[in-house]
Amino acid sequence: MKIKTEKAALTDQETRKQVIECFRKHIPIETKSASSQEDLYNIIIGAASQRDSIENAAKKLKKSDSGKTVRNYLAKLESFEEARKSIKFSLNQ
Repeated sequence: MKIKTEKAALTDQETRKQVIECFRKHIPIETKSASSQEDLYNIIIGAASQRDSIENAAKKLKKSDSGKTVRNYLAKLESFEEARKSIKFSLNQ
């Protein structure tokens, strides 16, 4: 019996890149620390996709800011609720 394998439309890496570009467009976050904007997005994406905390996702990324610092960046947005809505909106685009 021959098993048919199909290639995914997007790889995990390509999906992550697309999500980061969408975040850059809809949710720009200014950084002034060791973490780059992409690092912050990777932490947010990692926490959301793994159902993990921001703190644990930050620990997994070498040379990144602490979870507390990431939360401070998020708090600087209009409001965390607005950020959450923006993230949901941008992912649906």
